[in-house]
Amino acid sequence: MATTTVARTRDEVAALNILARKQRSLWQDAWQRLLKNKAAVLGMMIIIAFYLVAIFAPFIAPHDPNRQYYEHTQQKVAWETGDWNFILGTDSIGRDNLSRVIYGARVSMTIGLVPITLYLLIGGTIGMIAGFAGGHVDNILMRIADVFYAFPGLLFMIIMVATFRDTPLGDLLSGLGLLFIAIALVGWEGYARLVRGQVLQVKEKEFIEAARSIGANSTRLMVRHIFPNILAPIIVACAFSVPGAIMAEAGLSFIGIGIRPPTASWGAMIQSGLNSLYAQPALALAPAVCIALVMLSFTFLGDGLRDALDPRLKQ
Repeated sequence: MATTTVARTRDEVAALNILARKQRSLWQDAWQRLLKNKAAVLGMMIIIAFYLVAIFAPFIAPHDPNRQYYEHTQQKVAWETGDWNFILGTDSIGRDNLSRVIYGARVSMTIGLVPITLYLLIGGTIGMIAGFAGGHVDNILMRIADVFYAFPGLLFMIIMVATFRDTPLGDLLSGLGLLFIAIALVGWEGYARLVRGQVLQVKEKEFIEAARSIGANSTRLMVRHIFPNILAPIIVACAFSVPGAIMAEAGLSFIGIGIRPPTASWGAMIQSGLNSLYAQPALALAPAVCIALVMLSFTFLGDGLRDALDPRLKQ
């Protein structure tokens, strides 16, 4: 009798555990799946670390990134010179390389956040309206997206930055504001297509018809019912778009039309460090490694999010 009672208790506990797992929301289940992906977790930790470095740069950096130590120009790394005041050495005008790498994280990590938000605001809004309205509205909006998609992205950014560089817009935030706009204008059309396709799939579902039948207007349907149900692929797209935005800023700064000097930027630091690559490789390698780490981390995170949010992989 006691054995039967114990077995029944175990069965009840197992049934309750199964019921609890079934009652977990999609986002809770996705979070648990994401935590099981070691590469995604590592990427997320590296991204958080770089954002913390960017936020607390004034407290972490050993020197002012723009201060020139004329008596220490072109100094090599500390393990070669023994001077640990300049761990990664100094550049040709005596600025501390480590401090500039730390402050450069502010530019790249901001570029990885703001233009992606603009992608969502522009492309997401256009795609949502096009997919929900359909008909002529859909055709007009998608043809506009096709026009922007036809422009070569990098060439468009170079032309725009070079044209408006000497205007008040080009002076905003040392050129960062202009980069935000230039990068956003060549990336939103992909989000418009993605959102439109998802809306076309969701808007005919039964719960949308039910919401419409009880009097929900178009705005409420799009914001409260459709958007939450298409959020998963959008999040994945955002994670994969960040490396492209960071690389675009680094490329523009590398060719000299990105962030205005003396503001520290990883792309500009690589360009200036090429002249002394063999004598002082740390000047170019340190920012290059940072760019590679951030881009790789976002790629790992994007892969993990794609697997975690894919309902077909749910057990």
